[in-house]
Formats: sequence, structure tokens, C-alpha cells
Amino acid sequence: MASGSGSGSLMWFRKGLRIHDNPALERAAQSTKFLYPVFIIDPHYMEPDPNAFSPGSKRAGLNRIRFLLQSLADLDLNLRKLGSRLLVLKGEPSQVLFRCLKEWDVKKLCFEYDTDPYYQALDTKVKDYASIVGIEVFSPVSHTLFNPADVIQKEWVAAFEKPKGDPSAFLKPATTTLSPYLKFGCLSSRYFYQCLQDVYRNVKRHTSPPVSLVGQLLWRDFFYTVAFGTPNFDRMTGNRICKQIPWNDNDELLVAWRDARTGYPWIDAIMIQLYKWGWMHHLARHSVACFLTRGDLFVHWEKGCDVFERLLIDSDWAINNGNWLWLSCSSFFYQYNRIYSPISFGKKYDPNGDYIKHFLPILKDMPKEYIYEPWTAPLSVQTKAKCIIGKDYPKPVVPHDSASKESRRKMAEAYSLNKKLNGKVSEEDLKKLRRKLEEDSEDTKQEVKTKRMRQKLIC
Repeated sequence: MASGSGSGSLMWFRKGLRIHDNPALERAAQSTKFLYPVFIIDPHYMEPDPNAFSPGSKRAGLNRIRFLLQSLADLDLNLRKLGSRLLVLKGEPSQVLFRCLKEWDVKKLCFEYDTDPYYQALDTKVKDYASIVGIEVFSPVSHTLFNPADVIQKEWVAAFEKPKGDPSAFLKPATTTLSPYLKFGCLSSRYFYQCLQDVYRNVKRHTSPPVSLVGQLLWRDFFYTVAFGTPNFDRMTGNRICKQIPWNDNDELLVAWRDARTGYPWIDAIMIQLYKWGWMHHLARHSVACFLTRGDLFVHWEKGCDVFERLLIDSDWAINNGNWLWLSCSSFFYQYNRIYSPISFGKKYDPNGDYIKHFLPILKDMPKEYIYEPWTAPLSVQTKAKCIIGKDYPKPVVPHDSASKESRRKMAEAYSLNKKLNGKVSEEDLKKLRRKLEEDSEDTKQEVKTKRMRQKLIC
């Protein structure tokens, strides 16, 4: 594109991949001779990683990359309708921008404000450069309903609940499925909010927050706000709102969960849906997150969060980390005795196991009375269903009843330590607690073994 005489504007798209309700784009187009709409493919997110557990880049699986490319194609199409087009460049964003700003003699740079720590640091670098060379910068808040910085200053407190729904509904999902469009900013949350308000004004009765659609938008802003105001929000160590818990360091259990080989069909079916579709119902997400962490396997929530970060189409840094903190009972929600059973929870919604049979076809001929617990089926039933447990489909990696009981015990000990030390738990404190829990576990196993031997002697 031809350069102007210091009258050009550059619109830097990151999220906000839309024309509607885009104040940064609107400002970029004002009083300018040339407008350069730019998207930069950032190696930080998009560099291929042949060593990752699934195809894709270092930080994103193919499903999310595909959705992003489709969103960029749609944005380009809409820009072409306006007589423009999207310029897609590749490289470290600040270096690419600095070169473009200089070569195109840009005097106005516009981009949407982002609360992600990576973009916070990047934006500071870009703004500092622009200030030195005399380029105007406009970076408005438009990805959330409210400015997280303003919300924190007002000490806003939110207390919502998420709506219910059927996590086994896959042919016609029991949610809006708008989360990917909101994540990439293809749909403006502010525009969506106004549309909902218009609907509410024209009907006699409607749901209200926290279970309404508006409530879900407020939940979204809640996580953005807390993430923005909490250093180390994406980890346990150094995170002031996170309980310090001595999670297991068991990669075998993590891989079994990640690769849908736990032996629990409800859990494995959800993980296969995640791998294939890059999306699943929020209650399905709750089930597998609880199972990995405080429910059964007691694996660190950060590891599960990393898997979701890679595979979910709608993965959002603030929301993903916030949900894992919540579901592991590390923050926000503390009723660790309430768990999602890997057997009864799914059965409540889908007693016939249609969801399991769809995503785990190896179990398609298993009778419904055994579909959630196929290891309990007699060998004759397994043979007839062409699915021998331990051969065609794995045995459970842990026994749910005893594993969940042990997890509750560990959570109780961890909570007690956090309370005793007023949340100031050191790494050494966690090591001592971990050793104690392991010793107690061995003592419990020995007691059970001794009790069984006594029962045999009595018989």
C-alpha cells in the first residue's frame, strides 16, 4: 500500500477480530489518508511444536488455530467489502510493528486493550517506542463489558452461579457455543450485552444474573478483573488468592487423563470430545477437571490447565486459569467434599450412555447397565460387546471410592495448614506435608491389609 505524508494509521488486530463495535478501528479510520489493518502471526503462540502431545503450535492445538484462521478470513472479507483488506504479517510483534510504523510513516497506532500479562508487557514496550518517536496511541477497553482497572479501584464484588444444562448433549449443545467468538472478539461482548438488554425490555419475564446470559458475561468480566489484579494468577506459587496444596507429581496419571485412558468412560468420552472438537459443555469441563485434581487423581491443576489451554478453541488465559483455580478448590470455591462422580454424574443426564457410545465407539455394544462401569460387566457380557476390559478398553486407573476419600483427606490437611499459617505456606512446608500424607497413606494401606488378614483367619 502506498504511504502518506505522516497521515497514516495502523490498526493492530489481536483479539477484536471484527468490524462492529470496534472503537480502536473507528479511531484509526478517523482523519487519516491511509489505514493499514494488520494482524501479526506471533511465534510466541504460533511456532510449530513437533514435541507437543497433539498437533499444533507451542500453545495452541489445531482446532483453535483453524478457528483463528477462519476468523481472520472472515475479517478480511468484511474489510474487503469496505474497500480494504487485512495485512497478515509474521514475526515478533514489537519488531514487526516498529518496522511498519517507520516504513509507512504512521502517526496513529490503534489496538484493543488486553489484560493478558503477555500483552501487558508487549503493549508497554510498544507504547514506550511510540512515545519516543511521536506516534499517537489509542488502546481502548472493548473486549470486556467494564475496564478491569476501574472495577478493581471500585472494589467490585461479584457473587454469581453458573447455569445448569445437559453436559451430555452433543448433537444440539445445551449452551450458546458463543465462547470462541467472544474469545477472539469476533463478537463484541458489549454489543451482545446491548442485544440481550433489548430482548429483556421486550419480554414480560426473563432470567436474571447469575444464571442468565448477562450473568455469564458478568462472570467473564469477573475473571478478567481478578486475573488483571492478581500477580501469578496462572500458577499456585506466588499467587496470593490460591491455596497451597501438595499435589501429586504423577505424569502417568496425567497422561492417562489427557489421552482418554482413565478407564472411566464418562471422563474419557469428554476428553475425546475435547481433543476432536476443541469444545465441550461447561459441566463436562467441571467433571474432568475435578477428576484430575481434588476428585480422584490429585494431579496439579496447572497441568490440567495447560492441556485445556492447548486444546480448547475458546481457551482464554483469564477464564481458563480462573476455572481451574475454582474447580480444584484452590480459590473462589472451597467445598472440596463436593465432587463430580465419574460414574453417577453423567448417568444422571444420559442413562443410556449415548454420549459415551458416540465418542467411545469401542463401548457402543456395552449394555447400558454397564456403560459407566464396564469393568463390572461379567466376562460373557464383555465378550458379547466385543470389548474386554483391560485389553480393548483400560481398567480404571484408580478405584474411585478410595481415591476420592484419600483426596478429601489430603485437601483437609492442606486447608488446615493454610489456615494455620494464614496462607503463607512455603515450599518446605508443602514438602513436609507431602511426606506426612504419604506416610499416613502407607499406614492406612497396612491397616487395611492387616484387617483383611484377620478376617481370613476368623473365617
